[in-house]
Amino acid sequence: MSSALLDELIEGLRCLPGVGPKSAQRMALHLLQRDRVGAKHLGSLLVQAMDTVQHCGQCRIFTESPLCRWCSDPTRNAGHVCVVESPADVLAIDKAADYRGRFFLLLGHLSPLDGVGPKDLGMDLLEQQLANGSIEELTLAINPTLEGQVTARYIIDLANKYTVPVLQIARGVPLGSELEFADSTTLSVAFAERSRLN
Repeated sequence: MSSALLDELIEGLRCLPGVGPKSAQRMALHLLQRDRVGAKHLGSLLVQAMDTVQHCGQCRIFTESPLCRWCSDPTRNAGHVCVVESPADVLAIDKAADYRGRFFLLLGHLSPLDGVGPKDLGMDLLEQQLANGSIEELTLAINPTLEGQVTARYIIDLANKYTVPVLQIARGVPLGSELEFADSTTLSVAFAERSRLN
């Protein structure tokens, strides 16, 4: 390309998941040729979101407030907490399942080889809530991958220290897949038939 700034824009767009060089180039050229107003609006929203969106102080879900909409909802059962790996999992469960508890967002799974330990997943915050008695029951809705199972085992051991029961959603979700890609019916059945692990 003849423009260094355009090259930088294309390279910048590649930070998005699933966006390779050709997709990034197509997006950049589209924004410049057809939607400069939309591009400026998108840029403004990105800056605003990066400056304003933070983690909920209780569950780590993204929010602009100290507490997210789930943690600040008095109609939800604060003692029942569902542990998930990604924000997409929260939205999928909230949409598909008749679950009226709260959530705890790990933002990943344990992976020592990648340098992801318990503290990176907020396990210290989860243990604090288990220790102070605010959690009566944990439901694990963690992806059924090898790393997910290692993470689940860590959480079960943590809950056992405080004699908190741990349930796991039923195995309607195929092994090796991710929750955000499960259809609503499968997710709803899996959630309804969760089973106790300890």
